[in-house]
Amino acid sequence: MQPKKSAVQHLVVDQEFSGQRIDNFLIRHLKSIPKTRVYRILRCGEVRVNKKRIAPSYRLQEKDDIRLPPLYLGKEAKHIPPSAETCVLLENRILYEDESLMIINKPPGMSVHGGSTVRVGVIDALRASFPQYPHLELVHRLDSDTSGCLMIAKKRSMLRELHALLREGKISKIYLALTKGQWKPEECRVDAPLQKYHLKSGRRLVKISAEGKSALTVFKPLHVFQSSSLVEVYLYTGRTHQIRVHAQYLGHPVAGDERYGDSGFNKLLRQRGLKRLFLHAQSLDFIVPSNGKHIHVEAALDEELDKVLYSLKALNGD
Repeated sequence: MQPKKSAVQHLVVDQEFSGQRIDNFLIRHLKSIPKTRVYRILRCGEVRVNKKRIAPSYRLQEKDDIRLPPLYLGKEAKHIPPSAETCVLLENRILYEDESLMIINKPPGMSVHGGSTVRVGVIDALRASFPQYPHLELVHRLDSDTSGCLMIAKKRSMLRELHALLREGKISKIYLALTKGQWKPEECRVDAPLQKYHLKSGRRLVKISAEGKSALTVFKPLHVFQSSSLVEVYLYTGRTHQIRVHAQYLGHPVAGDERYGDSGFNKLLRQRGLKRLFLHAQSLDFIVPSNGKHIHVEAALDEELDKVLYSLKALNGD
């Protein structure tokens, strides 16, 4: 029996979904369609918003007209819930929570979103843990291997406010990174545009290119070791792999970076106990415009990274 094919659909976006990414909206709206198919129809331009092609990252606006192509409707995909251990892990890593916002210390090695290669992401597990908040959405993203402060909005109104603050550069984001080599004492500012590209294998990478999007990072050395340095990183834009690519550009790649790093340096750090990327979103600081609330949150380093630093300090004689 052939699966039933739907007719062309038109959806009009109401205020509640204004500000949400089109890919996230469709994944939740088209529950019987695999995520890979959702991304395919977006990439191929089969989904139109206001009669125009859009990227998966497009953020919906109130009264947008979404045209969906005819789709084969199979049985709703089998939902495999996150494990109880995953849910408890994330609940125990909540750093801040109020009626509109949650900030967690994201564990390393966990993607923020589930997908074709990742069954459960942070947002999937949190939605399972907190069904009383039907509109939980990621405010921003962290790489899978990066740990630290991650914001999740409970309400669309908060999501829109925080997206506006991010666009205006009004959220202070500070990271900690262990990098190759010895830095000079002064701050180093990198203002170099970044562009995404794909290898023939399909692997996504980022490079510095005049044709890319603007990206600004400031590195401030905190502690210099024999062959590495701990730096504080101030992120003024939120481009994919920004810190990692800018650090590589300076000749100081991040420890444990398998994409942009130095294999010899990574091997040396593995001998010191490092089994992951040494990049951690340490703090967030901002004021919520609607209520004037000042939010400052810090995420402590995980034990593994602390042990690596202790080992390097001991080698230094500190």
